Amino acid sequence: MGLQGKTVFITGASSGIGEATAYAFAAEGARLLLAARRLDKLTAVADRALTRGAADVNVFELDVRDQPAVAAAVEGLPAEWAEIDVLVNNAGLSRGLDKLYEGSIEDWEEMIDTNVKGLLYVTRAVVPRMVQRGSGHVINMGSTAGELPYPGGAVYCASKAAEKSINDGLRQDVLGTPIRVTSIDPGMVETDFSLVRFRGDEGRAAKVYQNITPLTPEDVADAIVWAASRPAHVNIAHVLMTTIGQANSILFHRESAGTTGNTR
Repeated sequence: MGLQGKTVFITGASSGIGEATAYAFAAEGARLLLAARRLDKLTAVADRALTRGAADVNVFELDVRDQPAVAAAVEGLPAEWAEIDVLVNNAGLSRGLDKLYEGSIEDWEEMIDTNVKGLLYVTRAVVPRMVQRGSGHVINMGSTAGELPYPGGAVYCASKAAEKSINDGLRQDVLGTPIRVTSIDPGMVETDFSLVRFRGDEGRAAKVYQNITPLTPEDVADAIVWAASRPAHVNIAHVLMTTIGQANSILFHRESAGTTGNTR
């Protein structure tokens, strides 16, 4: 299924997996609709995407936690951008690695508001038009954390388990339409994820990736584009992917020793 000229909407597109996904779709000649909270970084991504083959790029600042802003942004899209062919629900984050009974309520709310409610807000705003048009693909960013919780990650893991249920529920809800729904579930990926989790503590974030070769954002972006480019009758429900040194969200093999750790 060719992606040339298709309109692809990517949330959280200013860095990491979202940025890599923008470039991967650009290389296929897609039209990119990019949203994130950091407009300056997003503009730089847009410029690079154009040099990498994007047919056109439109960017706008958006916090997916703000439901009225999400609805207004999608409703207010210019006519030439309103028909979204592929939605990549990528925006998400983790905060802290505390025991549940010692956790920060503020951190919990930020994760739930972004990873669960934000996912729902964007999906609710975009999918009705896909159903009316009889065409579209929703690709959600999951995680191995949604398969198996790890110590200190109960709320983040719960948010990714919710993503899995939302993904599977939506796939059932659109049964009988041509709409496709996919969850891409990576394990450890070296992005700013751990830096965000630990609020800028570079030393602590770097330890997550010591003595192991993690996935790259480009690895995940390849899987996203692959799922989107399958024949129209093929729906990839889930892609569970890890580095070769990771078995699940708690078991890793590092060159110095096997150990447990945190993932996306």
